[in-house]
Amino acid sequence: MEVRSVKNSRRVDLAVGAFVAAGLAALFVLAMQVSNITAFQRAEGYTIIGYFQNVGGLRERAPVRLGGVQIGRVSAIDLDQNRFEARVEITIAEGYDDLPSDTAASIRTSGLLGEQYISLDPGGMPDALRQGDEIMLTQSALVLEDIIGQFLYNQGAGGEE
Repeated sequence: MEVRSVKNSRRVDLAVGAFVAAGLAALFVLAMQVSNITAFQRAEGYTIIGYFQNVGGLRERAPVRLGGVQIGRVSAIDLDQNRFEARVEITIAEGYDDLPSDTAASIRTSGLLGEQYISLDPGGMPDALRQGDEIMLTQSALVLEDIIGQFLYNQGAGGEE
C-alpha cells in the first residue's frame, strides 16, 4: 500500500510541476507581448528622420501608423544640439517604400491615457521618401499640462476685464 501511495504522490508532484512550468511560460509570453519587445528580430526597411519641438512620452519602439495600420517603429530619439529639437528616427517596413516625400508626421496618443505613437499622413508628391530623408511637416505631441495651463490662463485673463 505504501508503494502505491508514493507513486500517486510522485505523479501529483509531476503534474503540479508541469502546470506551474506551463503557467510561467504563458506569463513570459504575455509579458513579451505587452512590453512591445520584438525578441531576436531586427526591423528590416529604411529609416527616415523627423524633428519635433516636443515628443511628450514617445518612446523608442513606439509604433508608426499610417491610416491606423502599423507600418514601422521609432528606432531612436535624440536631441539635436544645433536645432534644439528632438530628432526622431523612424524605421519603415520594406513593403511601404512608396511614401510621398511630403508625408507629414504627428505624435498622437492611443486613447485618453494610452501609449503615444507617430501617425503618418501621406502627401501628394510623386517622389518617395528614401533612406535618411527628413520629414518636413511634423506636429509635436499635445501635452496635457500645457493645455490645462492655457485654459487656466485664459480663464484668469477673462475674469479681469
